[in-house]
Amino acid sequence: MIEYGPLAGILVVIAGFALRFNPLAVVAAAAVVTGLLGHMSLVQVIALLGKGFNDNRFVTVVYVVLPVIGLLERFGLQQRARTLIEGMRGATVGRLLISYLAFRQILAALGLTSIAGPAQTVRPLVAPMAEAAARKQAPEVTEDDIEEVKSMAAATDNVGVFFGEDVFIAIGSILLIQGVLKSQGIDIAPIHLSLWAIPTAICAFAIHAFRLHRFDRRLRAAPAARDTEA
Repeated sequence: MIEYGPLAGILVVIAGFALRFNPLAVVAAAAVVTGLLGHMSLVQVIALLGKGFNDNRFVTVVYVVLPVIGLLERFGLQQRARTLIEGMRGATVGRLLISYLAFRQILAALGLTSIAGPAQTVRPLVAPMAEAAARKQAPEVTEDDIEEVKSMAAATDNVGVFFGEDVFIAIGSILLIQGVLKSQGIDIAPIHLSLWAIPTAICAFAIHAFRLHRFDRRLRAAPAARDTEA
């Protein structure tokens, strides 16, 4: 007979997120509830959580980088990034983000997905550089435009890593796809999945690069359009 009691952990997660409690506390509480309703003792649940954390402790190494980035920002990292872009001739938001897209996608295809990201590169470097490029190419740019520039920088990072990582044969997503297909009776080697991810990555790069090019043109035309409306 199937027991549905342990599924109450899902309700704890939904209620906790709906009430905007601390996500870490919500997930920990859901794990405890699931374990207890699954006929485990509290000691066993805590021991299992501790074992999971210890076995995957390398995942938390990335958090060591965050204080370093904070110190760099405090001592002028963003200002130096803006100064660098302001001194470059022909620098635009589109060209900068297209270059970053290629950088992000190539590294992700090599399995180096953690070498860049929203916390590591977008916030301290890419977004300030894109903002400086926007103010340089369109001095009358508004704060709404700047917020859109920042969101486009974050989107570029997501597109690069999402469509680049599947080219790497040993990434978790490839192994997940292989497992799902195998469960349906389709046996395919990971190398074949990686090879078929290359055309998708190329198309994603071309489409997002075109979007960035259009965004560049719209940003340059925005001040003139506002003057016409006035």
